[in-house]
Amino acid sequence: GKFSKSRGVGVFGDMAKDTGIPADIWRFYLLYLRPEGQDSAFSWSDLMLKNNSELLNNLGNFINRAGMFVCKFFGGTVPSMVLTSDDKRLLARITLELRQYHQLLEKVRWVA
Repeated sequence: GKFSKSRGVGVFGDMAKDTGIPADIWRFYLLYLRPEGQDSAFSWSDLMLKNNSELLNNLGNFINRAGMFVCKFFGGTVPSMVLTSDDKRLLARITLELRQYHQLLEKVRWVA
């Protein structure tokens, strides 16, 4: 049924914590399932399915491919990076943006 805090129907923050499921898995699933203008439906089986098929399989495949690439082209060792001045400027800009993003999240303030 539909979630209803007043009727106690649903999984809420304190209940989610008590499941023992790591917060990052909840974050992934809730972002994956986020509504685009309508209500979302939650089910335990869908949480398990999305975690296994979308998160674990895709992430595992990505990590495996990256490892195979490093082994095939770089002898199993990630080469040292040499940053250009453009790279450093980009990283500085990204760092500033991330700091602002984190500050806004801490204030629970949305920017349009």
